[in-house]
Amino acid sequence: MATVRITEADLIRDVEGALAKVRQGDEVVVQNEGRDVAVMKPPAGRPRTISETLAVLESLGGLPVPDADFWKDVGEGIKMNDVPWEPPEWD
Repeated sequence: MATVRITEADLIRDVEGALAKVRQGDEVVVQNEGRDVAVMKPPAGRPRTISETLAVLESLGGLPVPDADFWKDVGEGIKMNDVPWEPPEWD
């Protein structure tokens, strides 16, 4: 895998070309004024399907069993993050 460095302006001018490099396996580093601001690279591997994940879990001794406080913890996490959504205003 090669590393290709491009400017933000190059990316804007040729997004398709940058993505083509990523698709062929290269890592594309986007820079602004000589500083790295973003990295695009191919995913590490293909995601597993749910059935593949369950098969792996079963091969390791079975499916995980949540402890007695699992749902209490989930409920507390929801309450801690239960805030109204305030979408940004668009001009």
